[in-house]
Amino acid sequence: MNNKVIIFSAPSGAGKSTIVNHLLGLYPELEFSISATSRAPRGQEQHGVEYYFFTADDFRRMIAEEKFVEYEEVYAGSFYGTLKSEVERIWAKGNTIIFDIDVQGGVNLKRIFGEQALSIFIQAPSVDILRERLIGRGTDTQEAIDRRVAKAASEMEFAAGKFDYVLINDDLQTAKSEAEKVVGDFLSK
Repeated sequence: MNNKVIIFSAPSGAGKSTIVNHLLGLYPELEFSISATSRAPRGQEQHGVEYYFFTADDFRRMIAEEKFVEYEEVYAGSFYGTLKSEVERIWAKGNTIIFDIDVQGGVNLKRIFGEQALSIFIQAPSVDILRERLIGRGTDTQEAIDRRVAKAASEMEFAAGKFDYVLINDDLQTAKSEAEKVVGDFLSK
């Protein structure tokens, strides 16, 4: 077992989920790590598919029981984290874990997994384009979009120099091709 991980991080709306799903369709050895969260499901999200949904109290209990590889409180009362059991489950099958995770979580995972990890930051061409993409999703309130856009600007600054690779998603097909090459090179090591 090689116990590798691939970390995709980006501000909301940069296209990381689209690129991750594309790669999952190309590389059978990749398996998506389902993150845990205390936020409510959006749209058609289901427990155990997009996320493991827990109450904030359950999340705090699990933190105390050291059930997470990493976690953070992204907004007041809104927790996200990576369950140790999820990592163990995927590695036990001999697969490489692929994470679709926020920027702080991505930095934390890279620090934890070191050379076992490839960390990729996906950057949209501008904050205005991120706003348009978030509005186009139709899954968030205007208040949530404003909060995400404000966070995106600081995430782009924070990410500088903390990821192995920065992929600018100004054209989705080009970004997918670039991601294929970077991930393929890492998997072949």
